Amino acid sequence: MPVWAWVIIGVAVVAVVAGALWAAMAKRRTERLRGRFGPEYDRVTETAESRREAEAELAAREQRRDSLDIRPLGPAARERYLMQWRDVQARFVDDPAGAVATADTLIQAVMAERGYPMEDWEQRAADVSVDHPRVVENYREGHRLAQASAAGDGSTEELRQAMTHYRALFEELVDADADQAVAREQAVDGDRSWTEEVRR
Repeated sequence: MPVWAWVIIGVAVVAVVAGALWAAMAKRRTERLRGRFGPEYDRVTETAESRREAEAELAAREQRRDSLDIRPLGPAARERYLMQWRDVQARFVDDPAGAVATADTLIQAVMAERGYPMEDWEQRAADVSVDHPRVVENYREGHRLAQASAAGDGSTEELRQAMTHYRALFEELVDADADQAVAREQAVDGDRSWTEEVRR
């Protein structure tokens, strides 16, 4: 067999092996992101032009989150916010719209104290999705209903739903156990990333 034929076979083998490795890495990345983001992975995948674009966005969120100084609440701050939330819920009976607006403001205050940037709502939701992917959709829906109410389009039932959605995120933001779970997940993800880098 001529040398050029061996070269072509060698190039083909290298291409097949490289393709298989790339496919395996892509599959691992998809599984990792799907495991980390849960329903948020599905939402982003549905709205993006391709799965690759969606996964690039989620990976970019992780990188941005890693650059932020997100910290848990101290016990005194946690208790203060829990008391304020109880007051907001009690106020709902007499002033549903005012209670929802106050709940939105309270959640922003908790997020700011924890270190989340506050300048842009969409970015804020994206940042929160990294640590709280299973409740970020509650935040989006609560925000949508609160905006509808502020524009005069919200019913009392929709305001009740907004409070329920906000409560799901609020409880995670102030929950010390949720912070510990996030820290454990990030440590495991960091170990996996380090192991993958070493394998490469």
